[in-house]
Amino acid sequence: MPVPQSTKTSNPHSREKFVEQAVESHQSSLIGYAATILNDIDLARDVVQDTFIRLCQQNPADVRDNLKPWLYTVCRNRALDHLRKDKRQQSLDESYWGKIESSDLRPDENAEFQDQLSRLTDSLNRLTDNQREVIILKFQQDLSYREIQCVTGLTTGNIGFLIHTGLKRLREILPDDLRSSITHSS
Repeated sequence: MPVPQSTKTSNPHSREKFVEQAVESHQSSLIGYAATILNDIDLARDVVQDTFIRLCQQNPADVRDNLKPWLYTVCRNRALDHLRKDKRQQSLDESYWGKIESSDLRPDENAEFQDQLSRLTDSLNRLTDNQREVIILKFQQDLSYREIQCVTGLTTGNIGFLIHTGLKRLREILPDDLRSSITHSS
């Protein structure tokens, strides 16, 4: 009887290449995502490292077709495990967002960008946890509804509702100059 593909030992070189490509493609966005959950960039890096360690333990054939949602799910679960362990509150970290490099901007443009980012962060923190998470996954991490469903366990209908109500709430609480940006993106 033939051995099923998922139980075969894969070529170590192809596994290594698969993991390397996953790290290259997803590491920085996963760190950003984990940092929004953990409020700590260094801890986010540790969680993402653990996520990739877990990927190394998987058969590439088992996760290849759903790699992105698999990575986000493992990253989210590891981050939430850490929060439960340390009993930290989930929030966006303004100091993390302030570290985003914008080398193409002049100093005055960078200051304005940082101010807008700070005000957007404050507004996002006023949403419910679920609204904030699905908005971040959709618009910052560029995940599809199906991928968000895999990560959060929410139904696509619930995701759509949370995004709709979250964006509506953001339009109500954002300053006028930021509100026009949200109105054009949805």
